[in-house]
Amino acid sequence: MRQTALALRFTSLCLLTSLPFFISPAHAGAERQLVEAINDYRAHPQDCGRRPAKRLAPLALKSNLALPVGHGGSLRDRLKASGYQAVAVRSIRVIGAQDAEEAFDLLQDDHCTALLDSQYADIGVSRRRGEWQVVLARPVLDSQMGDPRSVSKALLAQVNAARAKPRMCGRQRFAATRPLAWNASLGAAAQGHSKAMAYGNYFAHRDPDGDTPADRARAAGYRGRQIGENIAAGQGSPNKAMAGWLASPGHCANLMNPIFTQVGAGYATEARSDEGVYWTMLFGAN
Repeated sequence: MRQTALALRFTSLCLLTSLPFFISPAHAGAERQLVEAINDYRAHPQDCGRRPAKRLAPLALKSNLALPVGHGGSLRDRLKASGYQAVAVRSIRVIGAQDAEEAFDLLQDDHCTALLDSQYADIGVSRRRGEWQVVLARPVLDSQMGDPRSVSKALLAQVNAARAKPRMCGRQRFAATRPLAWNASLGAAAQGHSKAMAYGNYFAHRDPDGDTPADRARAAGYRGRQIGENIAAGQGSPNKAMAGWLASPGHCANLMNPIFTQVGAGYATEARSDEGVYWTMLFGAN
């Protein structure tokens, strides 16, 4: 998945509705049986071609991965419409299996490498008579992201860890500088912009109404004299968002700028958007 980011300083620039799907209780039971068989295979794998067998975590059964059998179109677009944003996805179809045991045997014989692929975390199974469809996927967001408060703490700790060491941002050298303090107004403005980008499906410092980062900070009650903003999209964790910013000269310069004394940050997700997750970090000088 493409990951993008933009950085801005106020004083100078740096750089469908869900698809309906109904299944009978008998089919639902058979699908769960197939998932149980696949997870047992992942927990006690046998050799699969030349791949070394190793124990894998179970796949989580997700109802929004159980796409109707036989529908065409882009798999990622169909998942987005059902409310699932995937960074990796694969669909496997099995024909002629009358029950879960037969379906698993066919999957193991022909698709063992996919069943034992550690990149997948979730699974969806759907069935239409003797035709089975298995969707394996990994969501954009890391499964251990935590709640918004813990994410905010992680971002604050990471930006201050970055500022504690001298750093080159492109060709510009920055000395180690003082840590930033969390500011609730900047945090509220950052969270609001992340939500606006996610739900509005856009990626920009200036929102559709024309408001700038400084406008949003003032509207949230911040009265500092300077504002800087980093935004990013598509990164599944605070670590990935911060790594992307540090690798970009403009974002890195905002992170290391000794003028700034305060920070707020937030993220928002929307599976039907282009990038799935959007990040905002606002810097201020009081």
